[in-house]
Amino acid sequence: MQYDASDVPLAGAGRVIYLMGPSGAGKDSLLDAARELLLASHVRIPKRVITRSAEAVGEDAVAVSVQQFEQMADRGEFALQWRANGLAYGVPAYIDAWLAEGWHVMVNGSRAHLPVAQAKYPDLLPILLCVNPQVLRGRLLQRGREGQHEIEQRMARNQQSMTQVDDRVRRVDNSTSLDDAVRRLLMVLQVAGVRA
Repeated sequence: MQYDASDVPLAGAGRVIYLMGPSGAGKDSLLDAARELLLASHVRIPKRVITRSAEAVGEDAVAVSVQQFEQMADRGEFALQWRANGLAYGVPAYIDAWLAEGWHVMVNGSRAHLPVAQAKYPDLLPILLCVNPQVLRGRLLQRGREGQHEIEQRMARNQQSMTQVDDRVRRVDNSTSLDDAVRRLLMVLQVAGVRA
């Protein structure tokens, strides 16, 4: 089904949906696969601003230099911003206009930054994309961005952080097919009251 993004969104304020997960969990793939279905449910996905080269493999983001990022931050162009893995990430401030218009906004966020995001958006819906450790290790190896030692360090950090996740955080499993993960994500949203 094609959806016209210019259609009138829901009345009232929208809600931030904060998608988190370890590197290699498939957040970008999930967002891409679910994009049209999310839009049909009045959920928009902003492009993040990231301090990495435009040639870097990964999500469809706006690549900027560290200096450009700092200038954008100084001008108040980010609704949310954080640093992780040697990079700076920013979610554009225009999401606040979307929310005011009644759109829900799904953000590709950081687990470490969740408390700050929750303080700014008290009605935020946190979702953690989970992956079986063996599947995650295989994806990281296949991606080829890190060596074996770095992957094992990442796996250990991920395992530790998973035990520290609040019970109120909704979980979506992405250990099997992407289609299954999309269905699980939409079900979580529906149960949380995020629907067209």
